[in-house]
This record gives sequence, C-alpha cells and structure tokens, in this order.
Amino acid sequence: MMTKFKDMKYERPDLDGVKAAIADFTKKFSAAKDYAEAKAIFLEKEEYEKHVQSMATLASIRNSIDTRDEFYDAEMKFWYGAGPELQEYTQIWTEEMLKSPFRPDFEAEFGDLLFVNSEIELKTFSPEIIPELQQENELSHEYETLLAKSEIGFEGKTYTISQFGPFKTDRDDERRLAAWRAEGKWYKDNQDKLDEIYDKLTHLRDKMGKTLGYGGYVPLGYYRMGRNCYTKEDVERFRAAVVKYIVPIADSIYREQAKRLGKEYPLSFADAALSFRSGNPKPQGEPEDILKAADRFYDALSPETSEFFRTMRECELLDVLSTEGKRGGGYCTGIPEYGVPFIFANFNGTAGDVEVVTHEAGHAFEVWMNIDRIPQTYVWPTMEACEVHSMSMEFFGWRSADDFFGADARKFKYSHLSGSITFIPYGTMVDHFQHEVYENPDWTPRERHDCWKRLLGVYMPWMRLDGDIPFYADGEGWQRQHHIYSSPFYYIDYCLAQTVALSFWAMIQKDEKSAWEHYVAYTKQGGSHTFTDLLKNAGLESPFDEKCLREVAEAASKWLAEYDLTGIE
Repeated sequence: MMTKFKDMKYERPDLDGVKAAIADFTKKFSAAKDYAEAKAIFLEKEEYEKHVQSMATLASIRNSIDTRDEFYDAEMKFWYGAGPELQEYTQIWTEEMLKSPFRPDFEAEFGDLLFVNSEIELKTFSPEIIPELQQENELSHEYETLLAKSEIGFEGKTYTISQFGPFKTDRDDERRLAAWRAEGKWYKDNQDKLDEIYDKLTHLRDKMGKTLGYGGYVPLGYYRMGRNCYTKEDVERFRAAVVKYIVPIADSIYREQAKRLGKEYPLSFADAALSFRSGNPKPQGEPEDILKAADRFYDALSPETSEFFRTMRECELLDVLSTEGKRGGGYCTGIPEYGVPFIFANFNGTAGDVEVVTHEAGHAFEVWMNIDRIPQTYVWPTMEACEVHSMSMEFFGWRSADDFFGADARKFKYSHLSGSITFIPYGTMVDHFQHEVYENPDWTPRERHDCWKRLLGVYMPWMRLDGDIPFYADGEGWQRQHHIYSSPFYYIDYCLAQTVALSFWAMIQKDEKSAWEHYVAYTKQGGSHTFTDLLKNAGLESPFDEKCLREVAEAASKWLAEYDLTGIE
C-alpha cells in the first residue's frame, strides 16, 4: 500500500544545509575523473532534490487547502524566499553541467534536451535579481490569498469566489445577473489592491528583464516558460489564425445561443454564461458520485488508467471540495519522493467538476506514467505540451457522459465542444493582453483596463460592453485570471493545447481505439522532447500549422451545426 497524503511527513529543510549540499555536488561533479563517476554524482543529486522538491510541494498543497493555516502560511513564506536563493546554487551546477567534458556521454544516454533546457534556464537568472524574485513570489501569494479569503454577500449569505460559481450560471435571468453584479462588486471594492499588486508585479518583471539585458520582460517571460521550439513570432501568427478561423465560428455559436435564450445579440456577460434556457449541464449526484463515475471511466478506459486512478483514490491524492479558506482554481502537481501526483480543485456543482476528474487527472496520468524519468525535468514537458494531456482526456471522458451527467449528457457534449471553440479566442486574448502590458510597463491601471476592453472587441465581439455589469464592461475582468498575476505568458499554452485536443476529439469520432493509442504514444514520452517533437513522434499535427487550426475548426463547426438538440430548451 502506498502512503496516504495525510501521512506524508513535512519537514522544513535547513536552507544553508541545502545550499551546502548542492555546492558539494557541484564540486564533486567538476572533479569527476570519468563519465561513470560524473553520472553517479548526477543521480545522487537527482535523489536529493526529490526530497527538497517534495517538501516544497507538500507545503504548497497544504497551504492551498487552507490558506488560514498559520503554520503552512509561514512555510510558504519561507519557500518564497528560499527558492530564489537556491537558484543561485543550482545555476552554478547547471554551468558545470554545460561545460562538462562528459556532456556528449550525458547527451547519448539522456538526450540533448537536458542541455537545451539548461541553456534556457541560465538565461532566466542572475543573483542580481534575487530580491525581485522574492518580491514577485510574495506579491503573487498576496493576490492568491486575497481571492481565497474573498467574501461575497448574496441573498443573505456569504460565499468565497470559488463557492460562488453556480450562481453565475443560474437559469433565472434576474438572479444570474444579480450574481454577476455581486461578484463584480467584490472585485470593484478590492480594485485598488488588485491594481496595486499587478502594477508592482509588472514593474518588477520589467526590471528583471532589463537587469538581465533583454530590454524588458517579454524575452525573459518566454525563457521562464522554457519555450524551446517556437518564438514570439510563431505565437503572433497563431493569434492571427485564431482571429481568422476561430472567432467567426465562436461568434456564430453565441448568435445561436442568443436565439435559444431569447436574448438580443451581442450578449451581456451574464447571458453569455447560460448555454441553455433550461440551464447549463450539471453532473448528477454528489461529489462522491462524480468520483465513483470517474472510477468506472478509468477502469473501462485502459488497465493503466484503472491502476492510476484507483491509487489516487486509495491514497487520498485528490482534494476537490470547495471549503472556506481554500485557494481558488485547480491544479495537478507531483510529489516525487512518494512517486505520485496530487490533484487540487474546488467542486461547485457545475460541469467543471467533471472536467476536474478528466482535465486534472489527464495531467496526473502523465505524471504517473513518467514519475521515474531521469532527469526529473523529463517528468513534465513544457506547459503547452502538458495541457494536451489534460484537455484531450476531457474528450475521452465523453464515453462516460451518461454516467457523469445522466439526462444532461447531450447538453454536456454540445456545451463542451462549443466551449472548447469559444475558449480559444478568450485564451488568445489573455496572451495578447500580456504582451501589450509588458511592452508598455508604465501604463496606468486604467490604460491596462482600456487595453483589455479594446481586445474584447477583437477576440470576443459577442460581448456587450454597455455597463450592465461595470467590472466586466469597464475592461477589468482580466483581474479574475490568476495566471495573469502568477504565471505570465502561460495562457497561450491552453490555446495551443486546445487545438491539439480538438484534433484528438476529431480522431475519437472516427476511431476511439486509434485515438487512445496516439494519446498514449504522446503521453508516455513525458518531457523528453520539445512540444513539436512530442507531437511529431505521436503522429500529430502542430497547432502552428495553420491547416491544423482551420481543419479542427471546420470539423467542430460542422458537428455543432448538425447536432440534434431536439427537446432541449
């Protein structure tokens, strides 16, 4: 029996001791007389770092579960300061690796990506920026904690942002609009603090980019994301293709939605959130019923997924209930010392609950398949490649739509596919916005809001900006997006991955067995290749090929147009 999460022991490591250990590994490595000796030291360091990383991860998870816990709040503050300090020592190790006379031997055994990624990593750090990195961590933590401790008054009760989601899709028009206004009011009431945090983050990141010689943050942001096979220009071409192929289809989806709801086009933010007059699809049963349906789904999908998900359940490696003090959103991470992934989420009674046990479990399955990879950096690929695992697993989940959703299964399939299409313009807009912000770091908060409002007209023309819900209509809705604060330039990864996931969806419609074989071929590579090579090795097309985006858009558009919604209001 593997260790249950509650029994995983956390212990803060001695920071000076960790620094000394990394320095000692580096010294021994540089003095190695042959490849066998150098490799042994390399592997010893890998094992040592598994423990250190696991302690940091355990602290982070437990802080996410209850941000009010003073012990783990203090531990996160320790790690926010420790991380940048340790980076100085790992950088020296990396420099020794890159100039090692045994580099050809390491490349022959472990592949050259280890060194390609190391060279990128070196471009992201200098001891000069340690204070800025520590401040960045503290500000990101401040933002996440502010949202986690949110209190939205509604109908005589108080809710956190994570708990509030279902009200925003209520089928009653007046109640739904009131919910959007109530949430928007909380953001408006806290806007000075939200503006202040982001303004500080923007200037800190700009300063780091300039200190490292890049003239600003954008090049540094790409290096920090580990982008090793595409450029800013590739992303710009992808954004242009989204405007060309996806925005018109998304626009037609919302025009049909307006007709179903009996609303005028363009839609208000509150009305755009309701797919059907009878209500959005909801999973059947309680949270445990959803998890049991997930058990059946993974049991039926493959022997590997059955073992994986049963272990996740038995070892209590999912924390999915929305509780007070819990950080918002969801994520998957790995605990290398114990050889397992962990899923964190906030169930709220919407279709998103099912997407947790497919999306986050898609990430977790990839970790499960690759947890023993050497080096550890090969466990995970870069982020856009990771999101393919999760978004594609959502589409494999269609085979269990009846089990998850019951009478709402047909609604779910339509909403899921249409939502996948309409998400891409939004996600692309998030990326475009961040480029604009970091290319204009001295903008005022109002100038940032005006930029978001302008981009809404390009990427989401179906939204009505008439002031009905001030926070959103005034171009301030981006402040809800955690990634903009905490993970700059991450969001385009979702859009690239969604394009690949739609390719998987199209394959599933024709031959699910073949689609699963391609999925496993993609997933079992872990992070041992670049994103574009992972795709090529698994027989998949690149989203940077305009043909890929055009074809999946056409296939999805045709399916949606022909899908039978008879009897569904």
